[in-house]
Amino acid sequence: MDVVIVESPAKAKTINKYLGSNYKVLASFGHVRDLPPKDGSVRPDDDFSMDWEVDKPSQKRLSDIAQALKGADGLILATDPDREGEAISWHVLEVLRQKRVIGQKPVRRVVFNAITKQAVLDAMANPRDIDVPLVDAYLARRALDYLVGFTLSPVLWRKLPGARSAGRVQSVALRLVCDRESEIERFRAVEYWRLGARLQTPRTDDFSARLTSFEGEKLDKLAIGNGERAGQIRDMLEGASFRATGVEAKPTRRNPGPPFTTSTLQQAASAKLGFSASRTMQVAQRLYEGLDIDGETVGLITYMRTDGVQMAPEAIQGARKAIASTFGDKYLPEKPRFYSTKAKNAQEAHEAIRPTSFDRHPKDMEKFLDRDQARLYELVWKRAIASQMASAEIERTTVDILADNAGRRATLRATGSVIRFDGFIGAYVDHRDDAAPQPQAGEEDDESNQLPEIREGESLKRLGIDASQHFTEPPPRYSEASLIKKMEELGIGRPSTYAATLQTLEDRDYIIQEKRKLLPDSKGRLVTAFLGNFFDRYVEYDFTAELEEKLDRISAGELSWKDVLRDFWRDFSAHVDQTKELRVTDVLDALNEDLAPLVFPEREDGSDPRSCPRCGNGKLSLKLGRYGAFVGCSNYPECGFTRQLGSNLSADASTEASNDPQELGTDPVTGEAITLRNGRFGPYVQRGDGKEAKRSSLPKGWEPAQLDFDRALKLINLPREVGAHPESGKPILAGLGRYGPFLQHDGAYANLETIEDVFSVGLNRAVSVLAEKKERGGRGRSTPAAIATLGEHPTIGGSITVRDGRFGPYVNAGKVNATLPKGKDPASVTLEEAIQLLNERAEKTGVKTGKGAKAPARKTTAAKTAKPAAKAKAPAKKKAPAKATRKTKGASDAPDKE
Repeated sequence: MDVVIVESPAKAKTINKYLGSNYKVLASFGHVRDLPPKDGSVRPDDDFSMDWEVDKPSQKRLSDIAQALKGADGLILATDPDREGEAISWHVLEVLRQKRVIGQKPVRRVVFNAITKQAVLDAMANPRDIDVPLVDAYLARRALDYLVGFTLSPVLWRKLPGARSAGRVQSVALRLVCDRESEIERFRAVEYWRLGARLQTPRTDDFSARLTSFEGEKLDKLAIGNGERAGQIRDMLEGASFRATGVEAKPTRRNPGPPFTTSTLQQAASAKLGFSASRTMQVAQRLYEGLDIDGETVGLITYMRTDGVQMAPEAIQGARKAIASTFGDKYLPEKPRFYSTKAKNAQEAHEAIRPTSFDRHPKDMEKFLDRDQARLYELVWKRAIASQMASAEIERTTVDILADNAGRRATLRATGSVIRFDGFIGAYVDHRDDAAPQPQAGEEDDESNQLPEIREGESLKRLGIDASQHFTEPPPRYSEASLIKKMEELGIGRPSTYAATLQTLEDRDYIIQEKRKLLPDSKGRLVTAFLGNFFDRYVEYDFTAELEEKLDRISAGELSWKDVLRDFWRDFSAHVDQTKELRVTDVLDALNEDLAPLVFPEREDGSDPRSCPRCGNGKLSLKLGRYGAFVGCSNYPECGFTRQLGSNLSADASTEASNDPQELGTDPVTGEAITLRNGRFGPYVQRGDGKEAKRSSLPKGWEPAQLDFDRALKLINLPREVGAHPESGKPILAGLGRYGPFLQHDGAYANLETIEDVFSVGLNRAVSVLAEKKERGGRGRSTPAAIATLGEHPTIGGSITVRDGRFGPYVNAGKVNATLPKGKDPASVTLEEAIQLLNERAEKTGVKTGKGAKAPARKTTAAKTAKPAAKAKAPAKKKAPAKATRKTKGASDAPDKE
């Protein structure tokens, strides 16, 4: 018997069915070792030696693997066919060698691009050794990410309080978002006018044409810059005669694009399905690992982390067969199509993302898949089959029209396209790039515009003249999809890292998503400005792409990974040492200059944006406080004006929302003033002064500039008594708490939907809401209903359920609750994943399992190990561990892991 190692339990279950009883397939659950999140895990002074740490869950899994291997004939490492998969196999093998369980047993490495029986059996018949250069590339990337994170982040914390961390790839991705925001801020709209005519042929067919030249002057987009000139041209056209002077019909062919890579799949899923990058990868993972199809576990798509665009010969033949049977012979080109990768610094040569069998039509698969899986599978199937279909035949027609008014002449042009044969378009239509310029109002989209029959030399009847005013628009903000496309074009990052990089930037509050567009938060703008001024080389696009190219050359065996690290570390560490000597004033001066549009927004009255609105003679500047950056007056402490960073309020509104209180009115009951103020945690209203003053933060969605006295009075008087409960006679209160609007009665609480309900809810509805809450869960917080029941837990006992709680989705068994990872779809949780999460949670909390075992509490273990360590150290260094703990906490965010 041979032991086979894969990453996931779902994959293990599928492959075990294919291989039979002569093999035992076990899952490593991803990486089993990583660099400990503390200083010194990578040691440049010791030839970049590294410390690896095995976490507790992985220790148990590795022990199980070692135990199984003792009675086995050999070890087969079958992790994913990419750099990370190679690294997982290497880590597993290294640990097993340390445990001395390998001995003389043969060790083989197999890879398969699809989880189908044939692909797995073919891989087993063609094993190889571990790819050492690929492992070296992994080690180099991991060391670089660690060294950049743990070296650069402490500089950020000292020089830029409130910043979280920096990373090798994430900082460059953040710069792209911030640079685009700076472009938008610098943008100044330019007025232009577009003129055209609505015309009719002698056969009464009408169409539109746009003006291209006037009295011999060729007109570009911005040539007509004001309404006066537009009016003069319009008047001339109103009295002109029109004649078609040239008609050209030009046939063109449009070829299909290649099958999906990781980035193009993420882009198309975003544009067509509205999926985030992380959601796309989650669904694709399930399609790859396999689903139950007619009683057999089948992988539906090939490996989804790739930038290869080619398909295997047997897949091409399968696609051509499906094209002939599904669409007809005329949609099948004479020869197969072959594609080559155009992405800069393309990674290891993998196959494109495609169906494992084109015979599995999306319509036939719908009954086996959930909605998201079915939609993504259909997208992959259609794109892959379209890549082998015939070209679309399109006829593009261009008509030139002469306008003549008493010798004054102008030229107009009408364009349109007709699809003579749809070809691959019959299967898949490319998505429009949301970062590309869209047609302006009044412009025609030639691809969809059709023209009637127009004959050269014939006169055309004027139906009307259109003159419309327009303004140039700033470049669009990036979406997740367009940012991934840009990163790929620049050679930054790799397919497997794009989704994780974007998620990291959101988790650290460096960027936010608004209507699917990425906006940099003020924290992100500060970090980017700091790095751009003092670490400019390391956030340059070309430098990052060149480093990626070197890392790829390591994987090809062309460069030594330690040579690349030495070259990088020599310059980088010297630069960090120089930056440590910076004064805070130097940093602030640079940031004031770089972030002027953000820090000092223009004022409506045209006054100096940097003049203090309170004292008048002070200058505003960035200040760094314990909780991050803010804007303050240079006359501090005489003038205490401050403003939150990134406020887009006018000068007056900024004053109102600042620490300078704005009086809204007087409470009719207490006679105290009610004021609007701005504090460390945002805007709030206050009644009275001193320590006894009552305060209330503005609810989410309430803007300070729109707050009036009536709303402030209602807010400050919360909680509001709705009335006496008809059964108990005790009051029902409506208020605003930490978790939102609520009702409270006799110690029981019930949530309200909106803040407005707090002010408007009546007694009858309040009684109903409280009664419904009591029915759901009694006096305490109700247990959410189960979304799904997965099965029995083998050790904790009881059914495993998936639920959606107050803090997000989680899995439950007995008394153990385990939160799902961020971004994980509750509907996609498998039994194996749930068991893993619950076991890890039980181990951390010390909950007894069905076997009677109790995992030791983490604090107890730490205390036992810390005590002898303290005795062994000199008294002067007793505080060192506390300092290291602080570093570890922040630094755990730092490495940009790929």
